[in-house]
Amino acid sequence: MKPNWTRVVISTLCGTCSIGLLVKWIHRVRADSLILKARNRRETNLLQAEQVVRDYNDSHPGADGCLIHSLSARQLTLSLKEGSLVPEDVLFSYMTKALEANKRLNCCTEIMMESLNHSKSMDSYKDGLLYGVPVSIKDNVGCKGYDSTCGLLCRLNQPALEDSVIVEVLRRQGAIPFVKTNVPQSLMSYECSNPIYGTCVNPHNPKKTPGGSSGGEGALIKGGGSLLGIGTDIGGSIRIPCSFSGICGLKPTCNRLSTKGISSSVKGQTSVKTSVGPMARDVDSLALCMQALLSDHMFTLDPTVPPIPFNTEVYQSSKPLRIGYYENDGYQHPSPSMLRGVREVKALLERAGHTFVAFKPLKMEYAMNDLIIKAFFSDGSSTLLKLVQNWPIIEYIRETIDEWKRCDLDVLLCPVIGPAFNHNYSAKLVCALSSTLLFNLLSFPAGVVPVSSVTPADEILLKQFKGNFQDLWDREFVQAVKGGEGLPVAVQCVALPWQEELCLRFMKEVETLLTCH
Repeated sequence: MKPNWTRVVISTLCGTCSIGLLVKWIHRVRADSLILKARNRRETNLLQAEQVVRDYNDSHPGADGCLIHSLSARQLTLSLKEGSLVPEDVLFSYMTKALEANKRLNCCTEIMMESLNHSKSMDSYKDGLLYGVPVSIKDNVGCKGYDSTCGLLCRLNQPALEDSVIVEVLRRQGAIPFVKTNVPQSLMSYECSNPIYGTCVNPHNPKKTPGGSSGGEGALIKGGGSLLGIGTDIGGSIRIPCSFSGICGLKPTCNRLSTKGISSSVKGQTSVKTSVGPMARDVDSLALCMQALLSDHMFTLDPTVPPIPFNTEVYQSSKPLRIGYYENDGYQHPSPSMLRGVREVKALLERAGHTFVAFKPLKMEYAMNDLIIKAFFSDGSSTLLKLVQNWPIIEYIRETIDEWKRCDLDVLLCPVIGPAFNHNYSAKLVCALSSTLLFNLLSFPAGVVPVSSVTPADEILLKQFKGNFQDLWDREFVQAVKGGEGLPVAVQCVALPWQEELCLRFMKEVETLLTCH
């Protein structure tokens, strides 16, 4: 009897499909189980922290939380060293606020419970520049005993065997890392949502994203749960959350601070250089953190970092600056509110005696389309590796520095992306990142300072917004930022490579003029 080949083929196909569906179902069940266990573990951790904090607060009713939360990092360390405050009161005060903020914003992934014991034995760290300062840590920054998931299931249950260099130096300088913060899945997004811990929301408006990938940091700091945090930036991941949430942040030159022990998520990403940097409520706290990190201890732990200590003289200088300036990079037109912010800051700086020079970023379509978007997002960074080997990026950097020197600039003032997006727009608007991605490509230090808030007039002008190309992406951009009244408006301050102190000095000048204005 001859076999019925039609039946054989159909049976084989059905069997293959059934096996495929079964495998997919098994993977889904396993993933759901991992997520449930991770969420339960976090819930237990947060409940335990709440109980410990409640017990401490009940037994220490005299702690002045309002005073503690009003101080910058520098003021706080002075009060702690003088003895008018004690590290335990400070830590528990911030932990109380962090737990409260997390309930509203979903910004924390885990409380570091051992920090509670660490705060009791701080005397040997009293000479540290960050003595007694609680510091929040982005998920992907390695802390011994804790996962660095990057928002990925495959990274669960793989606790770091040792601290990253940055965390070890923070501890040596007397800081107390006490909480890890939420990130987007894979870090390659400027939303802040992942399947493990869910969606983090903006502290000003839950309908808005806090940005990413250091979105949990930005939300926690603005939400009052931390005064100083550590983030990473590969395309704006420090600066975007700072802009969206209304805090200060610095992306240093690549390798000014050690990235040893910091996780990434994309294969081939060794060719995409990540910067690690501080985030805080004020510029001086950023400067203090940089001064603390740029220490002999870091240079010893990671000899690949150039041993360049913090230059306090440059940071504290008051000489007038020669400032480059542009309103539109020619690729992504800024929103009306961000454009107004740049213009207002320019006027304040001019009245203060600083000189402005027109500056235009070079070949932005080429930089974005050929050097950035294709390289970073198309093929796991293999294109970027080829580009580096073929020198066009190095040539682009050289041309930009030549133009900077021709204009005889000290620093640069320009827009940053914002205001905060409505949820679920970032994946559609990679092109909107030109304001931040440019300085990752160039490896220039760049910082963000909040300067204003969105007004009703800004919202009216947004309805007339056309953008640079009047295309689908410009229309999507309007939908992303609309409904922003009251949200933070920020500007971006930039300097040449290895001149973080000058960048911070410029940021401080902006902050001071706005305070006096």
